[in-house]
Amino acid sequence: MPRRPPGEIDRIIGQRIRQRRKELGASQSDLGIAIGVSYQQIQKYEAGKGSISVARLVEIANQLQVPVANILDGFSCGR
Repeated sequence: MPRRPPGEIDRIIGQRIRQRRKELGASQSDLGIAIGVSYQQIQKYEAGKGSISVARLVEIANQLQVPVANILDGFSCGR
């Protein structure tokens, strides 16, 4: 299955991650170290330039001390 390019949802999720990280006073390096990725990868996530796997999103939410649902609030999987 080919990977889809990042889109609007990725950008919004990245904004929510950035906002919460800043609320906690954490740097991109702090978050990256906590979840085992580089600060550059955190930059990509926050800019919406790459999709975040569910497993990685759970790790990020745990480090940001919020439920994953807070990051995904407002999105639906419409059919």
